[in-house]
Amino acid sequence: MKSNQLQSNEYASYYAPYVQSVSDEYTLIEELEISVHRLIKFVQNIPMDKFDYRYAEGKWTIKDILQHLIDTERILAYRALRFSRNDQTPLANFDENEYVIEANANRRSIQELLTELAVVRQATLSLFKTFSHEELLRSGIASNNTMSVRAFGFVIIGHQNHHQRIFEERYL
Repeated sequence: MKSNQLQSNEYASYYAPYVQSVSDEYTLIEELEISVHRLIKFVQNIPMDKFDYRYAEGKWTIKDILQHLIDTERILAYRALRFSRNDQTPLANFDENEYVIEANANRRSIQELLTELAVVRQATLSLFKTFSHEELLRSGIASNNTMSVRAFGFVIIGHQNHHQRIFEERYL
């Protein structure tokens, strides 16, 4: 399954830029595998003095953003699991700003964050590889919006792409 097969009614409209940023060259599973390696390699080439840099007052550091990617991927994968199992319980929002404050990512090393990111992605990949075609098409309500299981996978990738572009544009 590729990103261009996803229907716009499978995800919240605010996720559209994320979904549209995912290449349709690869399948969902392939892109989940490739994209994390692309990001890790990119981050490993960032100068060390940039990891704690904020481009403006109140903005997140690169370490904060990496932790945000980790936390968000865990939450989205959990939502995909719930919906794949036909759990129709509406799932609540989460406040990413509060998560970043509470995570204290800046006390961690960049290597710790990249290792955790790789481990979380491996878990996400393992989960998505278990989903049947029928399960990928299931949906539920998250943050007051309909989301399909497969949409969560593409949003995870697109969210990562979004933040990598922010690194390039505002941090380097």
